[in-house]
Amino acid sequence: MSDLIVGADGEATRTRLDDGLLTVWLNRPEAAHARNQTMRDELASLWRSVAFDRRVHVVVLTGTGSRYFSAGMDLKEAASEVSPDDRRDRIRATRDIELLAALPQPTIAAVNGYALGGGLEMALACDLRLIAVGAKVGLPEVTIGLVPGGGGTQRLPRLVGYQRAAEIVLTGRQLSADEAVACGMILRTVEPGDLLTQAEILARELAAKPGDALRCAKELLRRSQEVHVGLGTELEVDALLALLSKTARPSSQIHTRVEDALIATE
Repeated sequence: MSDLIVGADGEATRTRLDDGLLTVWLNRPEAAHARNQTMRDELASLWRSVAFDRRVHVVVLTGTGSRYFSAGMDLKEAASEVSPDDRRDRIRATRDIELLAALPQPTIAAVNGYALGGGLEMALACDLRLIAVGAKVGLPEVTIGLVPGGGGTQRLPRLVGYQRAAEIVLTGRQLSADEAVACGMILRTVEPGDLLTQAEILARELAAKPGDALRCAKELLRRSQEVHVGLGTELEVDALLALLSKTARPSSQIHTRVEDALIATE
């Protein structure tokens, strides 16, 4: 496995930590930043490290250059000879997109160019998304006989509604930046030359907020997509009381209580 730590560069990624803001660049320009095993391993290692790094307040994820955020799965690597068991074990063991989605820190995707397949799924796993004018997004897997495998069929309907998500997934068509904003997938468009600057401004606005409140708010928002509203409001009150008493409940404790509640209802 390719390890990557905060502030270091890897074979397929670059990182920079500056006053609480961690910027992560996908960096395989010769392959449209396609997600090969090295990139997935590096990102998984990085997100595991970030989750416990109190120096990191906000994460911005983008791609180097201006043409691609990420073209998704590296099809050349996927076509290489590998046993079904090895492929299964490799994919299930990495799950970098789920680790990104589970980060306690707020995350922002700065979609600088084409974000397709797993590239878009990385952006969907972030809390907020900005997109460069002229960029395009899509989940084209069905057009090559596959399905999204990084949460696309699950997160997209929660953002844009079932019918719009069904159109995007089942047709596999690409959406313009304006279409992605109009349907609620993306927060707003930004001129390409200003994209990273605007993402950093937004990130620093978030990073200026009290850290415990920020993490609790993110965890509550995330859980709102997964649990019954009754349980969600109970967790909300618990978090508010904890913050009022200056002993904020760590997001991991909120997660534990949610898991206990879900098990109890089975």
